[in-house]
Amino acid sequence: MQRIDIIRRVAERDGLIIANIGFPARELFSVQDRPGNFYMLGSMGLASSIGLGLALSQARPVYVIEGDGALLMNLGSLATIAREAPPNLCLVIVDNRVYGSTGNQPTARAGATDLAALARAAGCARVLGAEDEQQLQTALEGFSAGLTVIVAHAEPGNADVTIIELSPLEIKNRFMQHLQAG
Repeated sequence: MQRIDIIRRVAERDGLIIANIGFPARELFSVQDRPGNFYMLGSMGLASSIGLGLALSQARPVYVIEGDGALLMNLGSLATIAREAPPNLCLVIVDNRVYGSTGNQPTARAGATDLAALARAAGCARVLGAEDEQQLQTALEGFSAGLTVIVAHAEPGNADVTIIELSPLEIKNRFMQHLQAG
């Protein structure tokens, strides 16, 4: 799978979506722009933390598209996510073993680091792997069972997509209006 394939599958779901900075946000914008998407701009490693806060404050499903490199920058979020265990949170880790938005430098995941094992060790009870789109679809469909962490393996590479046509303020205001509308 490519990262954009994973993003397409998540975008098909009904719920709020938080997308990691750089190409993941740009790819989500190109696949399906909607007010319920929050595109991270300039805060690498915090998509999972923002998604946790959102899931704790909302009843709607919250999907977080996080890169392996970004998650490795904020591993403490896994422990907090596990402790709080919001049943409406689905953390989708795009595991392509590189920092895709900054030039495809290898992450620790390219070595011996096992993200699924880290999530389990942090206390996340439902951790699923997805090697292909069918496994990803099955994992996403099982999300209604509660807090879910999906480690979706992807090939390195970025889709040829445009820059997000919204300013950070427009993204924030549009997202907040969507939340308030229910």
